[in-house]
Amino acid sequence: MLHWSLDRLENLLSERYTTHEYDVLIIGAGGAGLRAAIEAASVGDSVGVVCKSLLGKAHTVMAEGGMAASMGNVDERDDWKVHFADTMRGGQYLNNCNMAEHHAKEAADRVHELEEWGALFDRTHDGKILQRNFGGHKYPRLAHVGDRTGLEMIRTLQDHGIHQGLDFHMEVTIFHFFCEGNRVVGALAYEREKGRFLLFKAKAIVIATGGYGRAFKITSNSWEYTGDGQTLAYDAGADLLDMEFVQFHPTGMVWPPSVRGILVTEGVRGEGGILTNSEGNRFMFEDVPPLYQSSTADNEEEGWRYVTGDKEASRPPELLTRDHVARKIVKEVKEGRGSEHGGAYLDIAWIKEHIKDSESHIKKKLPSMYHQFKELAGVDITKEKMEVGPTTHYAMGGIRVDADTQMSTVDGLFACGECAAGLHGANRLGGNSLSDLLVFGKRAGEYAAKFAEGLDSFSEIDSDEVNRLVEEALKPVDRTEGENPYLIQQELQETMQDLAGIWRSEVGLKEAIDRIRGYAERAKQAHAPGNREYNPGWHTALDLHNLLTVSEALCLSAEQRTESRGGHYREEFPAKSEEGSTYNTVVRKARDGSMEVERVPVVPQSDEMKVIIGANE
Repeated sequence: MLHWSLDRLENLLSERYTTHEYDVLIIGAGGAGLRAAIEAASVGDSVGVVCKSLLGKAHTVMAEGGMAASMGNVDERDDWKVHFADTMRGGQYLNNCNMAEHHAKEAADRVHELEEWGALFDRTHDGKILQRNFGGHKYPRLAHVGDRTGLEMIRTLQDHGIHQGLDFHMEVTIFHFFCEGNRVVGALAYEREKGRFLLFKAKAIVIATGGYGRAFKITSNSWEYTGDGQTLAYDAGADLLDMEFVQFHPTGMVWPPSVRGILVTEGVRGEGGILTNSEGNRFMFEDVPPLYQSSTADNEEEGWRYVTGDKEASRPPELLTRDHVARKIVKEVKEGRGSEHGGAYLDIAWIKEHIKDSESHIKKKLPSMYHQFKELAGVDITKEKMEVGPTTHYAMGGIRVDADTQMSTVDGLFACGECAAGLHGANRLGGNSLSDLLVFGKRAGEYAAKFAEGLDSFSEIDSDEVNRLVEEALKPVDRTEGENPYLIQQELQETMQDLAGIWRSEVGLKEAIDRIRGYAERAKQAHAPGNREYNPGWHTALDLHNLLTVSEALCLSAEQRTESRGGHYREEFPAKSEEGSTYNTVVRKARDGSMEVERVPVVPQSDEMKVIIGANE
């Protein structure tokens, strides 16, 4: 019996990986991934969903304020054309205009679909889905569930998706794609808990892995956001687009240090919150872009009238686009008018002057924010001001995709959500992210399924190549000494925060690129003591390749864009250039393995689009 057991054990140890086959493989189980999986499964395809963390912990739950869709429930003047024009203007016209059109036209249908699947939205007095104001949107447009909208989206998609026959692989990380020519045919992954390896054969793959905020020191992003999807696509030969455009959300928590960077939803400002400096002044009234200036917006009362729904009142300056607000806060801090701990003050408590029982009103409209500040900072937002400052939040850049199908420049490889680029241009409007997940998650799942239908069988993947990659992935564990992966990650994050953050310069970016390449050499010798089981050091060592890849792509793209536009600001070029509006930045892997940067023309607007934009300026 003992002899049999040893033989059995030897056989198990000799099996380096297990194999799974799916018509469509989805990487990521946030809003985009789940919506893509639901769509692909709806036509009968076998669908596997891989998520780096646990199901339900997707970053989508952090999108609190709402999802933008032109339903006109609060202001009947809103329609898809206004939403389209707002999105293009917010993106500084570097958006893929065809994606922006799809999004504006389809967002309302996706919201109603989510409602049919069980989502419980806040309501107007006559029972319609309630919509609130958000930065950069002309009319109240965000369908919401208090300040927990993303959580409700994930709950609804999971409840609906679980009946579609999806296979979920939780706490599993994909680290390599296999290709035949220019077509993706499979992926290699490992289980984070036990360290066992998994081979996925697939006819089509959808990437929905989110952004790369963990490349920065101060971020609202959780540990999963290490640029996995963008790097996987890049390594497989796909183009990356507009990597220089990173959104620094103007309001993250500042104090205490343990919670620095945690998101403070734009919904606080959408419900009437105002920004003040240490002198008590509403500094956002200074340097308001001409498009938003109005003689009626010169005091707090007028601003409050607007955000409570008065159609004739002006837009409060706190609801300008996120890039503008973030830079204004940094300016106040740099000039010595910042808050006690280096930010600005965000005040929602002041509405007691205008609303009876304002305490109950705030708790009803912003329940998560009330508990977040009460429990983490000891601040009662119904009575006290919050301290806030910019935090790395969202990547406008990512994988270059086809506007209709969401397929990348690699056949059979699709991308949707934050990891895909094009919709948001140089700056994303708040609320467009959640509707983006639904609109393009559906499209990616639909066209991935159609692509899979055109293939009769799964491609063979060389087992020797799989075993070689397994051995390569285990090197950090097998080494007896080497570099500390946590230290490399920390130094990278500090470099990106200091040299490639909100304020950038040629000198700083060149230094950042040199440092990143140095970190990459050190990462080759990363050492994670212990076994592969329950070893977060090993996970960090493997994530370094992704963080370093997206960081270099970002810095190279930012270096060549010699202007300031949207989420990209160059100190020596503070204005927009005429040339800057004509191109997008593409990064791809050269034949020699180096990273090359190219400018490509912006997708041209049709005459109809130009008329729509002109009519809504």
